[in-house]
Amino acid sequence: MTSSNTALLVLEDGTVFRGRAWGSRGRTLGEIVFSTGMTGYQETLTDPSYHRQIVVMTAPHIGNTGVNDEDPESSRIWVAGFVVRDGARRASNWRSRRELEDELLAQGVVGIADVDTRAVTRHIRERGAMRAGIFSGDALPAGALYLAEEAIASLVRIVAESPVMSGQALAAQVSTEETYVVEPLGEFEGVEPLARVVAVDLGIKSRTPYHLAARGARVYVVPSTVSFADIESLNPDGVFFSNGPGDPSTADREVDVLRAVLDAGIPYFGICFGHQLFGRALGYGTYKLNYGHRGINQPVKDLETGRVEITAHNHGFAVDAPVGSESVAPFDAGRYGRITVSHAGLNDGVVEGLRALDIPAFSVQFHPEAAAGPHDGELLFDRFMSLMIAAKENR
Repeated sequence: MTSSNTALLVLEDGTVFRGRAWGSRGRTLGEIVFSTGMTGYQETLTDPSYHRQIVVMTAPHIGNTGVNDEDPESSRIWVAGFVVRDGARRASNWRSRRELEDELLAQGVVGIADVDTRAVTRHIRERGAMRAGIFSGDALPAGALYLAEEAIASLVRIVAESPVMSGQALAAQVSTEETYVVEPLGEFEGVEPLARVVAVDLGIKSRTPYHLAARGARVYVVPSTVSFADIESLNPDGVFFSNGPGDPSTADREVDVLRAVLDAGIPYFGICFGHQLFGRALGYGTYKLNYGHRGINQPVKDLETGRVEITAHNHGFAVDAPVGSESVAPFDAGRYGRITVSHAGLNDGVVEGLRALDIPAFSVQFHPEAAAGPHDGELLFDRFMSLMIAAKENR
Protein backbone atom coordinates (compact mmCIF):
# COMPACT_ATOMS: atom_id res chain seq x y z
CA MET A 1 0.00 0.00 0.00
CA THR A 2 1.51 3.33 -1.04
CA SER A 3 1.49 6.32 1.28
CA SER A 4 -0.95 8.15 -1.02
CA ASN A 5 -3.50 5.35 -0.59
CA THR A 6 -3.22 5.00 3.17
CA ALA A 7 -6.23 5.83 5.33
CA LEU A 8 -6.73 5.72 9.09
CA LEU A 9 -9.92 5.03 11.02
CA VAL A 10 -9.52 6.75 14.38
CA LEU A 11 -11.92 6.20 17.29
CA GLU A 12 -12.40 8.64 20.15
CA ASP A 13 -10.96 6.15 22.65
CA GLY A 14 -7.65 6.24 20.76
CA THR A 15 -8.06 2.98 18.84
CA VAL A 16 -6.67 3.20 15.30
CA PHE A 17 -7.29 0.95 12.31
CA ARG A 18 -5.12 1.28 9.23
CA GLY A 19 -6.49 0.66 5.76
CA ARG A 20 -6.68 1.83 2.16
CA ALA A 21 -8.37 5.04 1.09
CA TRP A 22 -11.59 4.12 -0.73
CA GLY A 23 -13.81 6.72 -2.29
CA SER A 24 -13.03 10.37 -1.69
CA ARG A 25 -9.83 11.39 0.12
CA GLY A 26 -9.88 13.78 3.03
CA ARG A 27 -11.45 13.85 6.49
CA THR A 28 -14.87 12.88 7.78
CA LEU A 29 -16.26 12.73 11.31
CA GLY A 30 -19.33 11.08 12.81
CA GLU A 31 -20.71 8.45 15.14
CA ILE A 32 -19.36 5.04 14.17
CA VAL A 33 -21.94 2.24 13.90
CA PHE A 34 -22.11 -1.16 12.24
CA SER A 35 -24.73 -2.58 9.90
CA THR A 36 -25.36 -6.31 9.50
CA GLY A 37 -26.65 -8.10 6.43
CA MET A 38 -25.24 -9.50 3.20
CA THR A 39 -27.12 -7.17 0.83
CA GLY A 40 -28.46 -3.66 0.62
CA TYR A 41 -25.40 -1.44 0.84
CA GLN A 42 -26.89 0.99 -1.69
CA GLU A 43 -30.07 1.39 0.39
CA THR A 44 -27.93 1.86 3.51
CA LEU A 45 -25.79 4.55 1.91
CA THR A 46 -28.82 6.55 0.74
CA ASP A 47 -30.91 6.18 3.92
CA PRO A 48 -31.19 9.68 5.49
CA SER A 49 -31.29 8.07 8.95
CA TYR A 50 -27.53 7.50 8.61
CA HIS A 51 -26.82 11.23 8.41
CA ARG A 52 -23.65 12.06 10.42
CA GLN A 53 -22.79 8.40 10.95
CA ILE A 54 -19.76 6.42 9.78
CA VAL A 55 -21.10 3.02 8.80
CA VAL A 56 -19.11 -0.21 9.13
CA MET A 57 -20.41 -3.03 6.93
CA THR A 58 -20.08 -6.39 8.64
CA ALA A 59 -20.43 -8.33 5.36
CA PRO A 60 -16.88 -8.70 4.02
CA HIS A 61 -17.37 -8.04 0.29
CA ILE A 62 -19.02 -4.73 -0.62
CA GLY A 63 -19.57 -3.19 -4.04
CA ASN A 64 -19.83 -6.39 -6.05
CA THR A 65 -23.23 -5.44 -7.51
CA GLY A 66 -22.19 -1.86 -8.25
CA VAL A 67 -24.64 1.04 -8.16
CA ASN A 68 -27.91 1.25 -10.06
CA ASP A 69 -30.55 3.95 -10.43
CA GLU A 70 -33.49 1.94 -9.05
CA ASP A 71 -32.47 1.15 -5.46
CA PRO A 72 -31.55 4.48 -3.81
CA GLU A 73 -33.79 5.45 -0.88
CA SER A 74 -33.18 9.16 -1.49
CA SER A 75 -31.50 11.50 -3.96
CA ARG A 76 -28.01 11.26 -2.44
CA ILE A 77 -25.65 9.35 -0.16
CA TRP A 78 -26.16 10.41 3.46
CA VAL A 79 -23.56 8.43 5.44
CA ALA A 80 -20.72 10.51 6.81
CA GLY A 81 -18.19 7.78 6.02
CA PHE A 82 -17.99 4.17 4.86
CA VAL A 83 -15.86 1.33 6.24
CA VAL A 84 -15.49 -2.00 4.42
CA ARG A 85 -13.19 -4.98 4.54
CA ASP A 86 -13.04 -5.90 0.86
CA GLY A 87 -14.15 -3.22 -1.58
CA ALA A 88 -14.99 -4.83 -4.90
CA ARG A 89 -12.57 -3.93 -7.69
CA ARG A 90 -15.19 -4.56 -10.35
CA ALA A 91 -18.98 -4.74 -10.22
CA SER A 92 -20.81 -7.62 -11.86
CA ASN A 93 -24.58 -7.24 -12.03
CA TRP A 94 -26.99 -6.71 -14.91
CA ARG A 95 -28.52 -3.65 -13.23
CA SER A 96 -25.20 -1.97 -12.38
CA ARG A 97 -24.57 1.43 -13.94
CA ARG A 98 -21.51 2.55 -11.97
CA GLU A 99 -18.80 1.23 -9.66
CA LEU A 100 -19.46 1.88 -5.98
CA GLU A 101 -16.11 3.57 -5.42
CA ASP A 102 -16.79 5.92 -8.34
CA GLU A 103 -20.13 6.84 -6.72
CA LEU A 104 -18.41 7.55 -3.40
CA LEU A 105 -15.90 9.75 -5.23
CA ALA A 106 -18.59 11.59 -7.16
CA GLN A 107 -20.51 12.40 -3.98
CA GLY A 108 -17.47 13.25 -1.86
CA VAL A 109 -17.88 10.38 0.60
CA VAL A 110 -14.69 9.51 2.47
CA GLY A 111 -14.23 5.78 2.91
CA ILE A 112 -11.69 3.20 4.00
CA ALA A 113 -11.20 -0.40 2.85
CA ASP A 114 -8.92 -3.30 3.81
CA VAL A 115 -9.96 -2.90 7.45
CA ASP A 116 -10.64 -5.79 9.82
CA THR A 117 -14.33 -4.96 10.14
CA ARG A 118 -14.90 -7.87 12.53
CA ALA A 119 -12.44 -6.29 14.95
CA VAL A 120 -14.12 -2.88 14.55
CA THR A 121 -17.55 -4.39 15.15
CA ARG A 122 -16.40 -6.29 18.25
CA HIS A 123 -14.87 -3.10 19.59
CA ILE A 124 -18.12 -1.16 19.13
CA ARG A 125 -20.14 -3.99 20.71
CA GLU A 126 -17.86 -3.99 23.74
CA ARG A 127 -17.31 -0.24 24.13
CA GLY A 128 -20.48 1.17 22.55
CA ALA A 129 -21.06 3.51 19.62
CA MET A 130 -18.63 6.42 19.73
CA ARG A 131 -17.28 9.27 17.69
CA ALA A 132 -14.79 8.45 14.96
CA GLY A 133 -13.00 9.88 11.97
CA ILE A 134 -11.60 8.63 8.69
CA PHE A 135 -8.46 10.44 7.54
CA SER A 136 -6.64 10.11 4.22
CA GLY A 137 -4.72 12.17 1.69
CA ASP A 138 -3.92 15.70 2.85
CA ALA A 139 -5.91 15.15 6.07
CA LEU A 140 -3.14 12.91 7.42
CA PRO A 141 -0.61 14.90 9.47
CA ALA A 142 3.13 14.26 9.26
CA GLY A 143 4.01 11.00 10.95
CA ALA A 144 0.50 9.55 10.76
CA LEU A 145 1.56 6.97 8.16
CA TYR A 146 3.92 5.50 10.75
CA LEU A 147 1.38 5.85 13.58
CA ALA A 148 3.62 8.36 15.31
CA GLU A 149 2.29 9.11 18.79
CA GLU A 150 1.99 12.88 18.33
CA ALA A 151 0.27 12.56 14.96
CA ILE A 152 -2.26 10.04 16.25
CA ALA A 153 -2.91 12.16 19.34
CA SER A 154 -3.77 15.13 17.09
CA LEU A 155 -6.28 13.00 15.14
CA VAL A 156 -7.87 11.69 18.35
CA ARG A 157 -8.28 15.30 19.53
CA ILE A 158 -10.08 16.19 16.29
CA VAL A 159 -12.44 13.26 16.78
CA ALA A 160 -13.03 14.05 20.46
CA GLU A 161 -13.97 17.64 19.62
CA SER A 162 -16.69 16.56 17.14
CA PRO A 163 -20.34 16.58 18.29
CA VAL A 164 -21.90 13.53 19.95
CA MET A 165 -25.16 12.14 18.57
CA SER A 166 -27.11 12.65 21.79
CA GLY A 167 -28.81 16.03 21.71
CA GLN A 168 -28.62 16.39 17.94
CA ALA A 169 -31.70 17.66 16.07
CA LEU A 170 -31.07 16.51 12.49
CA ALA A 171 -34.45 15.85 10.86
CA ALA A 172 -34.71 19.30 9.29
CA GLN A 173 -31.34 18.76 7.59
CA VAL A 174 -32.58 15.73 5.63
CA SER A 175 -36.24 16.62 5.08
CA THR A 176 -37.79 17.77 1.83
CA GLU A 177 -38.11 21.55 1.48
CA GLU A 178 -41.31 21.39 -0.55
CA THR A 179 -44.42 19.22 -0.40
CA TYR A 180 -44.71 16.63 -3.17
CA VAL A 181 -47.38 14.09 -4.00
CA VAL A 182 -47.11 10.37 -4.76
CA GLU A 183 -50.22 9.19 -6.57
CA PRO A 184 -51.75 5.69 -6.25
CA LEU A 185 -49.88 3.02 -8.20
CA GLY A 186 -50.58 -0.24 -9.98
CA GLU A 187 -54.22 -1.29 -10.05
CA PHE A 188 -55.15 1.96 -8.27
CA GLU A 189 -53.51 4.25 -10.81
CA GLY A 190 -55.87 6.82 -12.29
CA VAL A 191 -58.76 6.12 -9.91
CA GLU A 192 -60.01 7.89 -6.80
CA PRO A 193 -57.58 7.12 -3.95
CA LEU A 194 -58.76 4.88 -1.13
CA ALA A 195 -57.16 7.23 1.39
CA ARG A 196 -55.24 10.50 1.65
CA VAL A 197 -52.07 10.26 3.73
CA VAL A 198 -49.91 13.12 4.96
CA ALA A 199 -46.39 11.74 5.42
CA VAL A 200 -44.15 13.98 7.54
CA ASP A 201 -40.64 13.69 6.12
CA LEU A 202 -38.16 13.38 8.98
CA GLY A 203 -35.76 11.54 6.68
CA ILE A 204 -38.23 9.44 4.72
CA LYS A 205 -37.11 6.57 2.49
CA SER A 206 -38.63 6.44 -1.00
CA ARG A 207 -39.93 2.93 -0.40
CA THR A 208 -42.40 4.16 2.22
CA PRO A 209 -44.69 6.31 0.05
CA TYR A 210 -44.38 3.59 -2.61
CA HIS A 211 -45.93 1.01 -0.26
CA LEU A 212 -48.80 3.32 0.61
CA ALA A 213 -49.40 4.32 -3.02
CA ALA A 214 -49.35 0.66 -4.08
CA ARG A 215 -52.24 0.10 -1.67
CA GLY A 216 -54.34 2.88 -3.15
CA ALA A 217 -53.30 5.91 -1.08
CA ARG A 218 -52.47 9.37 -2.34
CA VAL A 219 -49.45 10.44 -0.29
CA TYR A 220 -48.59 14.07 0.45
CA VAL A 221 -44.96 14.13 1.61
CA VAL A 222 -44.47 17.31 3.66
CA PRO A 223 -41.45 18.99 5.30
CA SER A 224 -40.52 18.26 8.90
CA THR A 225 -41.42 21.87 9.75
CA VAL A 226 -45.09 21.31 8.89
CA SER A 227 -47.71 22.64 11.32
CA PHE A 228 -50.90 20.85 12.31
CA ALA A 229 -52.87 23.52 10.46
CA ASP A 230 -50.89 22.65 7.31
CA ILE A 231 -51.66 18.96 7.82
CA GLU A 232 -55.33 19.63 8.48
CA SER A 233 -55.62 21.72 5.30
CA LEU A 234 -54.78 18.61 3.24
CA ASN A 235 -57.84 16.83 4.67
CA PRO A 236 -55.94 13.62 5.53
CA ASP A 237 -57.46 10.26 6.31
CA GLY A 238 -54.23 9.35 8.07
CA VAL A 239 -50.91 10.84 9.14
CA PHE A 240 -47.55 9.12 8.94
CA PHE A 241 -44.28 10.17 10.63
CA SER A 242 -41.18 8.71 8.97
CA ASN A 243 -37.79 7.45 9.99
CA GLY A 244 -34.99 9.98 10.42
CA PRO A 245 -31.70 10.80 12.15
CA GLY A 246 -30.94 12.41 15.47
CA ASP A 247 -32.05 12.33 19.08
CA PRO A 248 -35.84 12.09 19.60
CA SER A 249 -35.56 14.06 22.85
CA THR A 250 -34.85 17.20 20.78
CA ALA A 251 -38.05 16.99 18.70
CA ASP A 252 -40.42 18.92 20.97
CA ARG A 253 -42.12 20.81 18.13
CA GLU A 254 -42.73 17.61 16.13
CA VAL A 255 -44.15 15.93 19.25
CA ASP A 256 -46.59 18.81 19.72
CA VAL A 257 -47.76 18.42 16.10
CA LEU A 258 -48.19 14.68 16.64
CA ARG A 259 -50.28 15.25 19.76
CA ALA A 260 -52.53 17.56 17.76
CA VAL A 261 -52.99 14.73 15.23
CA LEU A 262 -53.91 12.30 18.00
CA ASP A 263 -56.26 14.83 19.63
CA ALA A 264 -58.06 15.23 16.29
CA GLY A 265 -58.65 11.47 16.10
CA ILE A 266 -56.77 11.12 12.81
CA PRO A 267 -55.31 7.60 12.33
CA TYR A 268 -51.56 7.59 12.90
CA PHE A 269 -48.69 5.31 11.85
CA GLY A 270 -45.03 5.92 12.71
CA ILE A 271 -41.84 4.14 11.72
CA CYS A 272 -38.45 4.40 13.45
CA PHE A 273 -38.07 8.09 14.43
CA GLY A 274 -41.84 8.36 14.01
CA HIS A 275 -42.19 5.51 16.52
CA GLN A 276 -39.94 7.27 19.02
CA LEU A 277 -41.92 10.49 18.66
CA PHE A 278 -45.16 8.55 19.16
CA GLY A 279 -43.70 7.17 22.39
CA ARG A 280 -42.79 10.68 23.51
CA ALA A 281 -46.24 12.03 22.56
CA LEU A 282 -47.79 9.35 24.77
CA GLY A 283 -45.57 10.43 27.65
CA TYR A 284 -42.94 7.69 27.61
CA GLY A 285 -39.24 8.46 27.67
CA THR A 286 -36.53 7.62 25.15
CA TYR A 287 -32.94 6.58 25.71
CA LYS A 288 -29.77 5.92 23.71
CA LEU A 289 -28.82 2.32 23.05
CA ASN A 290 -25.26 1.22 23.70
CA TYR A 291 -24.51 0.46 20.05
CA GLY A 292 -27.93 0.40 18.41
CA HIS A 293 -29.63 -1.91 15.93
CA ARG A 294 -28.65 -1.65 12.26
CA GLY A 295 -29.02 -4.17 9.49
CA ILE A 296 -31.55 -6.36 7.73
CA ASN A 297 -31.58 -9.52 9.85
CA GLN A 298 -32.93 -8.46 13.25
CA PRO A 299 -35.49 -10.80 14.89
CA VAL A 300 -38.60 -9.16 16.35
CA LYS A 301 -41.56 -10.86 18.03
CA ASP A 302 -45.12 -9.73 17.45
CA LEU A 303 -46.37 -10.02 21.04
CA GLU A 304 -50.01 -10.15 19.94
CA THR A 305 -49.67 -13.11 17.55
CA GLY A 306 -46.45 -14.75 18.74
CA ARG A 307 -45.08 -14.53 15.21
CA VAL A 308 -41.35 -13.91 14.87
CA GLU A 309 -40.43 -11.57 12.04
CA ILE A 310 -37.00 -10.92 10.56
CA THR A 311 -36.79 -7.17 10.15
CA ALA A 312 -34.58 -4.31 9.01
CA HIS A 313 -33.37 -1.84 11.64
CA ASN A 314 -31.51 1.44 11.84
CA HIS A 315 -31.83 3.08 15.24
CA GLY A 316 -29.60 4.21 18.05
CA PHE A 317 -32.42 5.31 20.37
CA ALA A 318 -35.41 3.45 21.80
CA VAL A 319 -38.67 4.03 23.66
CA ASP A 320 -38.85 3.23 27.37
CA ALA A 321 -42.28 1.60 27.80
CA PRO A 322 -43.38 -1.41 29.89
CA VAL A 323 -43.26 -4.72 28.00
CA GLY A 324 -45.65 -7.55 28.81
CA SER A 325 -48.72 -5.68 30.05
CA GLU A 326 -51.01 -2.83 29.13
CA SER A 327 -50.23 0.60 30.54
CA VAL A 328 -51.98 3.94 30.52
CA ALA A 329 -50.18 6.56 28.46
CA PRO A 330 -48.52 8.82 31.05
CA PHE A 331 -49.08 12.11 29.23
CA ASP A 332 -51.71 14.42 30.70
CA ALA A 333 -53.14 11.89 33.17
CA GLY A 334 -53.79 9.28 30.51
CA ARG A 335 -55.29 11.47 27.78
CA TYR A 336 -54.53 8.84 25.12
CA GLY A 337 -55.78 5.85 27.06
CA ARG A 338 -54.37 2.35 27.16
CA ILE A 339 -51.17 1.39 25.33
CA THR A 340 -49.58 -1.97 24.67
CA VAL A 341 -46.11 -2.85 23.46
CA SER A 342 -46.91 -4.74 20.27
CA HIS A 343 -43.40 -5.85 19.26
CA ALA A 344 -40.15 -6.56 21.09
CA GLY A 345 -36.64 -7.26 19.85
CA LEU A 346 -35.53 -10.82 20.56
CA ASN A 347 -31.85 -9.94 20.86
CA ASP A 348 -32.21 -7.53 23.77
CA GLY A 349 -35.91 -6.99 24.57
CA VAL A 350 -36.03 -3.44 23.19
CA VAL A 351 -39.51 -2.02 22.51
CA GLU A 352 -40.05 -2.41 18.76
CA GLY A 353 -43.72 -1.44 18.48
CA LEU A 354 -46.52 0.43 20.25
CA ARG A 355 -50.27 0.17 19.74
CA ALA A 356 -52.92 2.41 21.23
CA LEU A 357 -56.05 0.56 22.33
CA ASP A 358 -58.37 3.56 22.65
CA ILE A 359 -57.29 5.74 19.73
CA PRO A 360 -56.44 4.79 16.09
CA ALA A 361 -52.65 4.91 16.32
CA PHE A 362 -49.67 2.54 16.25
CA SER A 363 -45.96 2.55 15.45
CA VAL A 364 -42.97 0.27 14.94
CA GLN A 365 -39.29 0.86 15.53
CA PHE A 366 -38.16 -1.39 12.67
CA HIS A 367 -38.55 -0.81 8.93
CA PRO A 368 -41.45 -2.72 7.32
CA GLU A 369 -40.78 -0.84 4.07
CA ALA A 370 -37.28 -2.36 3.77
CA ALA A 371 -36.29 -2.73 0.13
CA ALA A 372 -33.07 -4.69 0.49
CA GLY A 373 -34.17 -6.41 3.64
CA PRO A 374 -36.92 -8.84 4.65
CA HIS A 375 -40.55 -8.07 3.91
CA ASP A 376 -42.11 -9.75 6.95
CA GLY A 377 -43.54 -6.48 8.26
CA GLU A 378 -45.23 -5.22 5.10
CA LEU A 379 -48.65 -6.18 6.50
CA LEU A 380 -48.37 -3.11 8.73
CA PHE A 381 -49.13 -0.94 5.70
CA ASP A 382 -52.29 -2.99 5.21
CA ARG A 383 -53.17 -2.37 8.87
CA PHE A 384 -52.75 1.38 8.38
CA MET A 385 -54.93 1.33 5.26
CA SER A 386 -57.62 -0.63 7.13
CA LEU A 387 -57.46 1.83 10.02
CA MET A 388 -57.95 4.80 7.70
CA ILE A 389 -60.76 3.21 5.68
CA ALA A 390 -62.60 2.22 8.88
CA ALA A 391 -62.24 5.76 10.24
CA LYS A 392 -63.64 7.19 6.99
CA GLU A 393 -66.65 4.87 7.15
CA ASN A 394 -67.39 5.84 10.75
CA ARG A 395 -67.35 9.59 10.19
